[in-house]
Order: sequence, then C-alpha cells, then structure tokens
Amino acid sequence: MKTFDDKHIKNIVLIGAAKSGKTTLAETMMFEAGLINRRGTVEEKNTVSDYHEIEHERGNSVYATSMHTEWRDYKINIIDTPGLDDFIGEVISSIRVCDTAVMLLNAQHGVEVGSEIVWEYIDQYSKPTIFAINQLDHEYANFNKCIEDAKRHFGNAITVMQYPVNQGAGFNSIIDLLKMVMYRFPEKGGKPEKLPIPDEEKERASQMHNELVEKAAENDDKLMELYFEKGNLDEDELRKGLKIGMMKHQVFPVFCLSAKKNMGSGRMMGFIDNVAPSATEMPPEETQDGKEIPCSISGPPVLFVFKTLVEPHLGKLSFFKVLSGEITAGSELWNETTDTSERLANLFIMDGKNRNPVDKLKTGDIGCTLKLKNTFTNHTLAPKGSAIVVKPIDFPSSRYHVAIVAKNKSDDEKLSTVLHEIHTEDPTLEVEYSRELKQVLLHGQGELHLAVTKWRLEHIYKMQVEFIKPKISYRETILKPSIASYRHKKQSGGAGQFGEVHMRIEPVSHAVTKDYQIRGTETHQLPWGGVLEFNNCIVGGAIDTRFLPSILKGVMEKMTEGPLTGSPVRDVRVYVFDGKMHPVDSNDISFKIAGMMSFKEAFHNAQPQLLEPINDIEVHVPEDLMGDVMSDLQSRRSIIMGMDSSGHYQIIKARTPLSELDGYSTTLRSITQGRAKFKTSFAEYAVVPPDVQKKLRDEYRKTEIEAVA
Repeated sequence: MKTFDDKHIKNIVLIGAAKSGKTTLAETMMFEAGLINRRGTVEEKNTVSDYHEIEHERGNSVYATSMHTEWRDYKINIIDTPGLDDFIGEVISSIRVCDTAVMLLNAQHGVEVGSEIVWEYIDQYSKPTIFAINQLDHEYANFNKCIEDAKRHFGNAITVMQYPVNQGAGFNSIIDLLKMVMYRFPEKGGKPEKLPIPDEEKERASQMHNELVEKAAENDDKLMELYFEKGNLDEDELRKGLKIGMMKHQVFPVFCLSAKKNMGSGRMMGFIDNVAPSATEMPPEETQDGKEIPCSISGPPVLFVFKTLVEPHLGKLSFFKVLSGEITAGSELWNETTDTSERLANLFIMDGKNRNPVDKLKTGDIGCTLKLKNTFTNHTLAPKGSAIVVKPIDFPSSRYHVAIVAKNKSDDEKLSTVLHEIHTEDPTLEVEYSRELKQVLLHGQGELHLAVTKWRLEHIYKMQVEFIKPKISYRETILKPSIASYRHKKQSGGAGQFGEVHMRIEPVSHAVTKDYQIRGTETHQLPWGGVLEFNNCIVGGAIDTRFLPSILKGVMEKMTEGPLTGSPVRDVRVYVFDGKMHPVDSNDISFKIAGMMSFKEAFHNAQPQLLEPINDIEVHVPEDLMGDVMSDLQSRRSIIMGMDSSGHYQIIKARTPLSELDGYSTTLRSITQGRAKFKTSFAEYAVVPPDVQKKLRDEYRKTEIEAVA
C-alpha cells in the first residue's frame, strides 16, 4: 500500500442524523477513488462500512467504522459514525481523533435531532466542519430551507460553496462558487462536465461568490487588505482564507451532494485535500498534565487508542491515531496506564472488516493492530520512560439502566466476563454489581443501546439473558426515641445461652439524652451513608464490657437489613443502659442476638421512616417543547429547581425520585421526537410519601411470611 507523508493525510468523520446518507457517501468516496469496483447499498447489506450482522438487521450504523480513500495524491481516512445518540460514544471518540467533521444534512429535513445533539461535541473539540447537503435528488429536497435551518442552529459561519441548479427528481447540476463554474453530472453520476454558469444564474452566482470572498477575507488581515486593493481574491487566496476560517471555527463550508447517485463527492474530496487541515496543522494534543505533544514526524512515536473492538474470530482490534513520530510493524511501546510493554506485531489500515497490512504508519495517520494484551480505549503507547499519557476522551455518563440476569444460572460467571469484554469496546456501557441490591446492573445511553447489547449477548456470545427492573436503594431511619429490651434464653442440655439487653434508640439529629451516664461512645460511618452512634451506659456491671462488641455486632447486622423493608438503616443513636447476664450461659452469640432483637423492637416503635434516593436531573430541550417536558417531570413527583438556557436549548433543573426515572430516557425521546437530552446525578435521600412507604412495607412483610412458610 502506498505510503503518504503527514501533510498528505486527511482524517474526516462523517456525522449526522440517521438516514442522512453517511454510509452511502463513504461507499461513493471509495468507489470514486477506484478502491472498490462496485458500490454497495444499505438495502442490499453489502457496504464496506455497515458490515456487522446487527447493522444488517437494523438497517443503520451501530458502530463507528474506519476506512480510507485516496484522491489526487492525498489519503483521506474516513470514520462513518452512527446517527442515533444511543451510540454517542462511537461518535465522540471518532470526533476526537479526526481533524475535520463532515456533517450530512438530509435535503428534505434540514437539521435533524442527531445533528443537534452531536454538534455539542463538534463545538467542544472546535473541529473544522464541512456541511454536506445530501439527497438533493429527492422530490422534496429544499436547499434554501436547509441553509436557513443550518444558520439558525449553527450561526452565520455557514458558508455556501455550492448551490443546486435543479434540485429534486431531475437533479444533476451544481454551481460552484469557488471555481465559478457549473458541474453537470451524467445520469449515473461520476465525473461531471465543467460548463459556464448559465445566464439566468449569473447574477445569483456572482452575488453569492462575493459573499464567499468576503467570508474568506475577513479571517485574515493580509487577505482583507488584498481584497480591498483588488476587489476580489483568486482561487488560492480564497482557499487560504477558508482554511483559516475553518481552523478558527468561523467558516463552515457547504457542499451539494447526491451520494446515492454519485454526484458531488469528488468535488468535496478535492476540497478536503486542498483546504481541510491535516493533523500537523491542528492544535497539538495534550497530556494529562497539560503538556503539548507536537504532531511531528521527527518526534517520538506516540499512539492514542480511541476504539477497541472484539471480533469473535479475530480477537481484539485496537484502533489508534499516530500523534507523533512514525511506527513500524514489530515496534515495542510502553503503556504508562497499565505499566506494561506492548509489541505491535502487525499494522493495518482498516476498510470496514478488511485488513490492509502496512509496514509503517506516519504521524497523523489512523491505523489498527491486533491482540494488545493490556491496552484499551483511552490508553497511550509511547517509548518507555517518556511518561506520556494523552488526555482521555470524556465519555458521557449513563442515562438508562437495567438489571441483567442469565436465564441459565450456569452462565453467571461467563456473563460477567463477557460484559467486561463489551465494556472494553464501549466505555459508555457500564457494568456494576450492587451488593446491596444483589443485582448486576447494566448502565447505557438508552433503551436501544442496551437492546443492542442484549442482541450481541444472545447472537454473538450465545447466552440467553433477561433484563429486569432494577431495585431501588432505599434507606430506613427513625423519627422519635424508643426503648426496648430483649432476653435471649436457650437451654438444650449442657451449656445454654443467655443474654438480656435494654436499649434506647433515637435519631442522631436529636440532642443527646441526659437520662444515662455515658461511659463510652463509638461513632461509625456506615458504608451505605449516614452514621451509627453507639453509647455504653452500663453501670454496676449489669453486662460485662467484653459483651458490648457483640451487642454492637447484632445492631449492625440488623441495620444492614433494616426491620421496615430490608433496606439499610442510617442516622441512629443507640444507648445500651441495662441488661442481665448469666455466669455460665452468657456468651458472645447470646448478646449478639439480644442486641439485634432489642434494636429491631425499638426500631418498630420509633416511628420508622423510609427514605428514597433523589436525583438531580438536568434536561436540555428546545423551547417549544418545554411545556410537555415540565408536565412529564411533575407527573414523576419532581420538584423544579430552576431554569436556564444554553445555545438553542432551554435547561430545566429538577429533583426527581430515582424510582420515578425508570424508562425516562424512552419517554423523553418520545415526547420530544428525540430533540432533548438529559443527565442525572445523585442528590440526597428524602422522605418517602406515606402511601409509597406502606406499599413497600407490606410487600416486604409478604416476602418475610413466604420465606418462613
């Protein structure tokens, strides 16, 4: 395979809403360069990009897929990304390593949901961006509306480079405002004719060309001076101004396409070659400690792994970008994160599932290697001793979760291993074993995200699993003081058991009582939050001091599984003030049981209160949909804490019980047509309404009775 120098390597990411034509465009770009002999289609399930079985079944992209094309002595690395925000992790990692984003807009629909959501990450990384208005051959195509829509969402940086002459079913001609020619495509697409601009279009084209010149000139003082002197800029000067504007995130060039009919992709590839920045022209990557990594061929070899993929018959594939230097097959580099050495036995350029072996890769290039043992997504490989760790990709927190169980109990251990493997591929899919809830929890970006994970488990790993509703981590506490005593007595021949404990409990928020002489206090910070304050108030040797740890152990055991609903107990003060013991039959187990049962009885008489977890929730929603979102939140027992705005979004801040957030991701998508997004985080524990507490208490009592029966 041909080797390209760092200045002739361009990295682009195709982004946009589902069905905007990203996969079709990638196919067309490879076909135009002669790298494939026949263009596949999504419908025929034979594209280079969407090659996974789940993508064939669903008819859209689930994974970000790497491929490349070659155009006029330039190599263009392409990453085709999913258009659904359930798979946003695939999009974010691709944006991070690419140097130019190409956002596709469907000419019928303009700026759609997927485009709105992903723009936040384009903006965050300040990536130069090209807009491609696709499907101009559709009967309902509306170029002008798309431009208005784009300007409304992304501002006046939208810069028209081309416009269609005859959009709709007969589309075949584009006016190019940079070259000031008309391109007319043959019926089956491909290489167009270059024609003079028709007379009826000259006035419009001239006006739009002048706007383009002004846009290019305003990004550089020298170009502005030239523009004032000459009244125009030549093509090379325009390219220079446009590149400066793209780098400043102040120019977003717009191109016209029909990817399906192979019209317009060659011109856009030429622009990517000549104007879009290479990695060496982009701001350098930073290490975790804030140092820059110059993108230079003369620097040390530094690789950043942005994606991990486990293929059933291949093993682990690690996709990386060469941030500095040059690497060759057989290189050994150091992973500072795992403190291990890795040998890059083979190097590949990936085109979908096809591996193209290469001997070396230069700075700025994107490649792949096989079977790295201790290197995963977000890891850095560099020479040993360099201590280079690249600033990691910041993936979004989860928004949807379920409990997962293997239908066949013998698969439990295998399930844990497989879920860990899937997490190494997709950091936005998190696996948690909750000891408190006794459930394995799967956290993801949405219902579809987890549904695809289940499909993989069942079809790729041949494991039958079930998703169930996660339990809620309630807490128990008390609202008033209470006194109780319990005598544990057991005689069955030989040594018996005897222990009697008198105990007072009260909320820790109450003032310490003066009814007892406190001889010692232990304060325990509980693993599940809150405290236990344990006071020794024994006088006269009623209970030997050596038995107090056993009483405490009994109290702690009952607090782990509380008397009300089996949930952990928190924020209780205990006074052990009296009791009895037997010179022969008293022992540790006797006082442990007496302490546990005394606490249980006192707890039931202390106005027990159930607490539920409350989450902060922040919903970003278009203004016209705020009312529907607010109504839904209020139906979920939410308290609205405030409102704010950010760009085109209104932000609703609320506090909502965790139990009411089950299925919220799906509901929000439904009521906003996918135009809203949200994030949540734990805020506090708060009192459960009486009717909810009664219901949960009755359910727990029923399970206790059934367990005894």
